[in-house]
Amino acid sequence: MMMFSISLGLFELAFFHLLTHALFKALLFLCAGILIHGVGNTQDIRSFGGLSLNFPLVTVCMNLANLSLCGVPFLAGFYSKDLIVELACQYSWGVFILCMMFICLSLTVLYSVRLTYLSFVGVYSGGPSISICESDYSLIGPVVILSSVSLISGPILSWVSFPTPVLIFLPVFLKWAALLFVSISLLAMLSLLRLVY
Repeated sequence: MMMFSISLGLFELAFFHLLTHALFKALLFLCAGILIHGVGNTQDIRSFGGLSLNFPLVTVCMNLANLSLCGVPFLAGFYSKDLIVELACQYSWGVFILCMMFICLSLTVLYSVRLTYLSFVGVYSGGPSISICESDYSLIGPVVILSSVSLISGPILSWVSFPTPVLIFLPVFLKWAALLFVSISLLAMLSLLRLVY
C-alpha cells in the first residue's frame, strides 16, 4: 500500500501509512516470536493450533495486530489504508489499477485469516508448549505497550499529520467495494481452510 500510494503521488499518505504500519507490524512480529519461543522454537505453522488456550494475552494482541493489518475500522491500519483506498478511488486512475488494489487488499486478508486460523483454531499438533512465556514480563511487557500504542496511534497520527480533514466523495458502489472484496476473501480463505484441514 505504501508503494501504491507513492505511485499515485500521495507521498504524505505513504509516510503516514509507514508509521502506522510499523507499529502494528512490530506487534505482529513480537507476538509471532513469543509463539515460536513458546512452542519449542519451531517455525512450522502447520504444527501450531489451539495456542489461544496457552497464550491468551498473545492471542488477543496478535489478533489486534492482524485486524489492524486488514484495515478493520477504528484500528491503526484503518486510518491510513482506508484513506489510500478512498483517494485512489476518487482520483479514478483506471479500472485496472483499482482492481489490482482491491486484489492486494484481499490477499492481505487471506494470509491474515490463514495465520489466525492455523495458530489459534484447531488442535495443537506440535511438542509441549511453554505457557510460562506469558508470565515473563520481559516478553509480555513490550507486547502490551505496543498493543496500546498501536490502538491509539491511528487517530493521533492522523490528527498530527493532516491538520485539516480530508473530504472524499465517492459513489456508493466504490465505498462498499473494499468491504465486499475483504468479505469475499475472508469467506474464500475459511472455505479453503476447511477443505484442506
